[in-house]
Amino acid sequence: MAGPGRPVFVLFGSSIVQLSFSNGGWGAHLADIYARKADILLRGYNGWNSRRALQNVDRIFPKEASVQPDLVIIYFGGNDSMGSHSSGLGPHVPLEEYIENMRKIIVHLKNLSDKTRVIFLTSPPVNEEQLHILRSSLYAEIKRTNKDCGIYSEACIKLCRDLGVEVVDIWTAIQKKDNWKTSCFTDGVHLSSEGSKIVVDEILKVLKEAKWEPNLHWKSLPTEFAEDSPYDSVAANGKDTINSSESTFHRENWH
Repeated sequence: MAGPGRPVFVLFGSSIVQLSFSNGGWGAHLADIYARKADILLRGYNGWNSRRALQNVDRIFPKEASVQPDLVIIYFGGNDSMGSHSSGLGPHVPLEEYIENMRKIIVHLKNLSDKTRVIFLTSPPVNEEQLHILRSSLYAEIKRTNKDCGIYSEACIKLCRDLGVEVVDIWTAIQKKDNWKTSCFTDGVHLSSEGSKIVVDEILKVLKEAKWEPNLHWKSLPTEFAEDSPYDSVAANGKDTINSSESTFHRENWH
């Protein structure tokens, strides 16, 4: 374990999480924003639904671990909301079971420690036309609709409010963008860099406004090794050095 100790943020979910470090993804943006603030750990599992997440949540987040996360950002729902297959196979989980699975997972996460906070991401919308065009012949027909994603998203929001958990309504936020269908996805489901920027904006809003002690917004957390040093770059006057530990010139100005 690299030191000194920093807050630990874990991203937990299905492919929306696993791929969040790809294509200018939201996980990569968070890792950059918190580069000297917190450690961002990726626990994303392509294809998972809430059933599989519940089966493994104790292994991924063991209660006896000596270091518990300060924040878990969790996403499941898009795969659960897919239509059922006649074989009984596949990722579909009925709505009521999905709600109960997520209730158990959230309770587990909240009980990891007094400091552990949770943010839930709802299902994003989908571009059904793009999904149909890019569907691989390796798979059975994909029954995934934007309407069903919205239903599972609404259920997620209600559950989080009942449990006092912060939630980001990605389904609504992305659809506020005028050209969301053509700009926010790589394949109709997974997020492009434009879609990920919306997710980052919404997560940072929650982190800034949440009444948590300590506050976990990046501007509220201390910067590691922020003290001035004679080994910093020399200033133009030739006498001083410039501390660049808070520099953000290389990236967008996230609030």
